[in-house]
This record gives sequence, C-alpha cells and structure tokens, in this order.
Amino acid sequence: MTNQTVAAVFDRYEDAAKAVSKLEAAGVAHSNISIVSNDATQRDRYSGSSTATSSSDRDRAATGAGTGAGVGTAVGAGAGLLAGLGLLAIPGLGPVVAAGWLASTLVGAGAGAATGGLLGSLAGAGINEADAHSYAEAVHRGGTLVTVRADAGNHDRVVDILDDDGTVDMGERESSWRSEGWTGKYSGGSGAGSKAGGIGDAVSEAASGIGRAASRAADKVSGAASSAGSAMGLRDDQRATATVADRSRMGRGRVRSYPV
Repeated sequence: MTNQTVAAVFDRYEDAAKAVSKLEAAGVAHSNISIVSNDATQRDRYSGSSTATSSSDRDRAATGAGTGAGVGTAVGAGAGLLAGLGLLAIPGLGPVVAAGWLASTLVGAGAGAATGGLLGSLAGAGINEADAHSYAEAVHRGGTLVTVRADAGNHDRVVDILDDDGTVDMGERESSWRSEGWTGKYSGGSGAGSKAGGIGDAVSEAASGIGRAASRAADKVSGAASSAGSAMGLRDDQRATATVADRSRMGRGRVRSYPV
C-alpha cells in the first residue's frame, strides 16, 4: 500500500478532539495529524487568546485577510497536537482554529485566492477535486476536518479510530446539501472577484489531475480484486462484492483515504 491521506469530518469539535487524542495514544506522530475547525466556540476561545497576537490580527482574521502566527508549528515533546491550536485566517473562509501539517500548508498559502487556500492545501495532500470541495464546504458550514498521513503499517488503525460515532457520513451529507441546492463546489468566498476566481480555477485544475490519478488507483484495486476472485473461483456476484469492499477501503464512506 502507498502512503495515504486519511480524512474525516466531525460536526462536533469535541468528537474530533477525542479522535486526535486516540490517534496520539495509538502512536501516530503529531507531525502526521492535522485538525481544521470552524467551531464557533473554539473560534471565540482562541480569538481572545495570545495566539491571535493583536486586535489587528483578529480583525484581519474576520475577513480572511491574514494568517495566524505560529499555527501548525511543532509542539513540545510532552504536549499533544491540540496544545498547538491557534487561530488561522483562511482566504474566503475567515478565521478557523487549526494545528498540524495541513495547517502549515494553509499558512504557506498566505493571502491566496478566495477559495484557493483550503482547496489548494487539500489538493496538495492528494485529495481529489470533488472531495476537496466537500471538505471545504463542511468546514465552511461549521465542521471540523481531521486529516492523517498514514502508511501501510498504521492505515487500518487510523481509519478505525476516525470511524467513530461522531464522524459525518460525507456521502449522506453531500446528498443533503445537494437537495438544498448545493452544486458540489465550495460556496465560500463566491463574491471575491475575477482574479480570485482565476486562481481558484487553477487550483481546481491541479486538484482534478490528482483526482484522476486517485481514480486510476481505485480502478487498479478493483481490477486486482476481480482477478483475485476469479483465481479463487468466486462467482461474478461474489467478485462484485469483493470489488465494492476494496473500493470502500479506498474510502467512500465516513472515512476516506487518498493515495499520495
């Protein structure tokens, strides 16, 4: 198995924080875990803390014009990832509470396109275009995104930890949003102007290429499962079940995985 980016969304910040703590207890390195939350309570908590270094920073964060200081930096050896949480302004989204490797890429994005900051970071993590828009939308609507860089040795354990009672079924959530008129594109920052839109299109194009690569990888998994089923003398319906199971393993439910 190649390295994977594993992603899950939580409606409640508390559920996401619990998952992060479980990941750490299972031996997943802090440097491989990230959390990005648009939980209002957490935003209020950190907007009044020393992490937001000045009232000017907080004003800029409210409009997505600035970036947080020190967000995503390494935490002390005895501290957990959540000890490094800070307020970060994402262009087109505004202030979020974040920590970890994905947060570091968001800081690096600076004052980019209105939708490019988060979408670009997700694309860079190997997440396909459609899912990147879904995760950005989930954060925009107040959710918390946890992402983990996993390898063959810990991937299944990471998925098991993230797939908990508080995890959002993104397939169901996307269907619900679509029934309300959501187009499948992240709606934040839609009025940011043509320049931002052009950069956002470039990000989407890059993410699309990654998405196609992920799709090809999934097809290879399906083909391997089908061939294995034939070798074992399985019926067509049994091979189909195996193929679906392997596609599910790639992550189309509550926890999704992406080859990187």
